[in-house]
Amino acid sequence: MSVDADGGPDDRLTPVLRPVRAGNGFEEALEQILQVVRLGLVPGGERLPAERELSERLGISRVTLREVLKVLQDQGLVESRRGRYGGTFVLPRADAGGEDELRRRIAEVDIEDVLRFREVLEVGAAGLCATHGLGKEQADRLREALDRTGDAPLAEYRRLDTLLHLTLAELCGSPTLTAQYAAVRATVNDLLDCIPLLVRNLEHSQRQHVALVEAVLDRDADGARTMMREHCAGTAALLRGFLA
Repeated sequence: MSVDADGGPDDRLTPVLRPVRAGNGFEEALEQILQVVRLGLVPGGERLPAERELSERLGISRVTLREVLKVLQDQGLVESRRGRYGGTFVLPRADAGGEDELRRRIAEVDIEDVLRFREVLEVGAAGLCATHGLGKEQADRLREALDRTGDAPLAEYRRLDTLLHLTLAELCGSPTLTAQYAAVRATVNDLLDCIPLLVRNLEHSQRQHVALVEAVLDRDADGARTMMREHCAGTAALLRGFLA
């Protein structure tokens, strides 16, 4: 298992960070670390893993990694701090472009395409997890991710919701699906950041999460697919209502 910069276990980044392909190391590494930031896998104010770990996980040299981090710093997404407790820190979202930048990005998004692709990937992942079953360690990871969403303060809910969905995508056993889901989820999060947090919706969403995880752990593939489809439809309805 990977360790974070403080030496503790950290599998938050596993669904996103993977060795890049030869030929496009800089571009693919930049894409993956951008996803880490946009998905909130490392929250604003927290430190990215150490350079050694990032370079090993991405399969790139530290020179290339530093070039990637320089781009992120120039874009106002991270900052470098020196000293014993230094490193590369993710800047809070409000400091990383603000609402105007967010609106500019989503103006270029085909919302219907994003929502449909997301549904295909999520329903497929849920069905695969339920059909093939999860081992004890995998089931524990899924339960833990669910528990975190249940205990989440309002301001943290969307980030922990993202982690739950990424965990399910990773556990389906298809790295390609996981990578595609991480990319589309980053766009979904941009869209969600443009609409208000509605407590009633989050309570309903959490009940769906519980039912979904139960179906997956019970190996009820039809139930898992149905619940995930319903869950995606609820989010889609809100986004269409506010943004379409």
